[in-house]
Amino acid sequence: MTSNPLLADRDLPDFAAIQPSHVVPAMEEAIAAHRAAVAQITAGGTDDFDTVILTAERADFLLSRTWSPVGHLASVADTPELREAHAAAQALMTAYLMEAGQNRAHHDAVARVAARPDFVNLPVARKRAVDLALRGFRLAGVALEGEARQRFLDIGVALSDLSTRFGNAVLDATEAWSEHVTDETALAGVPDSDKAILAAYAREKGLTGWLITLRQPSVLAILLHAKDRKLRERVYRAYNTRASDQADDRSHDNSDRIDAILALRHEAARILGFADSAAHSLETKMAADADEALAFLADLARRARPVGERELEEARTFATEHLDLADLQPWDLSYVAEAMRRTLHGVDQEAFKAYFPLPRVLAGTEALIERLFGVRLAKREGVSTWHPDVLFYDVRDASGEVVAGVYLDLYARAGKRGGAWMDVCRSRFRDADRFHRPIAYLTTNFAPPAGDHPSLVTHNDVVTLFHEFGHVLHHLLTEVDLPSIGGISGVEWDAVELPSQFMENFAWDKDTLIGLSGRVDTGEPLPEAMFDRLLAARQFQAGLAILRQIEFATFDLLLHRDYDPAKGAQVNAMLDQVRAAVAVVHPPAWNRFAHAFSHIFAGGYAAGYYSYLWAELLSADAFEIFAHGDIPGGGATAFRREILAAGASRPASENFQAFAGRAPEVDALLRMRGLAA
Repeated sequence: MTSNPLLADRDLPDFAAIQPSHVVPAMEEAIAAHRAAVAQITAGGTDDFDTVILTAERADFLLSRTWSPVGHLASVADTPELREAHAAAQALMTAYLMEAGQNRAHHDAVARVAARPDFVNLPVARKRAVDLALRGFRLAGVALEGEARQRFLDIGVALSDLSTRFGNAVLDATEAWSEHVTDETALAGVPDSDKAILAAYAREKGLTGWLITLRQPSVLAILLHAKDRKLRERVYRAYNTRASDQADDRSHDNSDRIDAILALRHEAARILGFADSAAHSLETKMAADADEALAFLADLARRARPVGERELEEARTFATEHLDLADLQPWDLSYVAEAMRRTLHGVDQEAFKAYFPLPRVLAGTEALIERLFGVRLAKREGVSTWHPDVLFYDVRDASGEVVAGVYLDLYARAGKRGGAWMDVCRSRFRDADRFHRPIAYLTTNFAPPAGDHPSLVTHNDVVTLFHEFGHVLHHLLTEVDLPSIGGISGVEWDAVELPSQFMENFAWDKDTLIGLSGRVDTGEPLPEAMFDRLLAARQFQAGLAILRQIEFATFDLLLHRDYDPAKGAQVNAMLDQVRAAVAVVHPPAWNRFAHAFSHIFAGGYAAGYYSYLWAELLSADAFEIFAHGDIPGGGATAFRREILAAGASRPASENFQAFAGRAPEVDALLRMRGLAA
């Protein structure tokens, strides 16, 4: 029995026992075991599905089981020691996966399975697994020869390292900046609940008073509420120049990393025979090519820009008449928008937060999931975790049997990457007589509890929680027993957001939202009048919001499609070009948004950020069908069966067709966003 917790044959990782010293030895052993399994597959010349495909699925499962906790800890519990160990292990892992992707003997074994006369008689999911495996080999460069083959391998290793360094630089830059406040009057307008968080940040550093940081709860508190315009400007500037040449501390500058990442992505795509790295990325997505995705974005921009222009003019007028701000600046926009919500729509986010203590929100979320999908989340105590605040839930079916599990890590803290995300801890895998249950991580950066008071979340936080639970349910409710095509694995990236954005809609459902609310001091549910005001303001500044997403998505696609090695990345020039065509809000010249755009430089969204809007088309259409009750046998049941349970066992377009009975249409998205003619 191994003493290394990363290699232990357990249903759940023993996170509390994992030390940085375990990481590299565990990955070396796991890689060796995977290599041996592949050698076994290729030795016999067989074309049997179980011998070739199931053996590979088992080997991949075991390798992922070792690596997943390491990658997760690097995101939520960063230390210098873990960072060093993670970097070394990631280099090993990347090099090996690149090598494995070019293993021709393994490719040929999979091709033999596909060439069998009875292949067409295999179940749809099994055929899909074989087809995607062959595509994976092709995109890994299995057909490359000589210098091109080695260069492609080297690029893969370099890109992995650069992406990690990019993300680390953003995290370090986020933690590096702070402003210590000792005079409470400087925080005029900031709600008491937010000041309590800033006071906790100060105590964390051994300081009195309040500490403004670049963590999400702090930035939002200042930009939404602080009356001190100069303070808003300082925080806006610090946040939007993180990890750049414009930051006060330029030691984390990502400029060179961005240049290198784009150059290497382009070179890798060209080696594989693609025109550019956007074409390479779109090979595994629903959109046929970058031109189709860009046309989709341009059509949305055409509809949204007049709306955004009107909304910006309304904000300028309001700022002049009500706030004595004659020259509206980017650091004023959130502050003005919040004042407009309060004044024009009667929506005060701080007042709403009092009705959303996180424990009540979680209980309501559990009730919603049980009502929709017939599974119950049951908190389990005594699970080994990486932080005392982390929760673990078993997922039980109608009979009470445990079918899955999820970790919840909800609060912002030092050493934790910003934002919100879901990731895979364990995949569902039925391996002979053993069944491995799917396990997920759900991570957010909500404001932590302050003293004896529970965390209070905004309605936007509720939307975020439902979004991430959509991803979690996609993973946990899969009924596909092959890890490569179960849950979110293998799903086209521009469709993977469908379940998450579908679930967001329930944050706007009266029964759901009132049901999960309870005023922190009295337990009183959210009054219907407050809900009605919230719903009426749903499309407030919707044009500005979608234009921002279109700007990011268009920038991402053009940056990758139009990259010219002779000219380099030209990131700022490309942003200016996109903003001239799309945006109505133009940030200062010193803004360096791209330098912290981790989605495309340290995540999986390179030439794919458009996926959020593409999937929103799918989700809006699906939810409208669901809400109208047009699905025989129950919409939630059909959604679980045809979307969540099916995973990547069919193309995403077929999953949608099976749910809706037709291809997706754009009309529901336009209605939801207030852009319908």
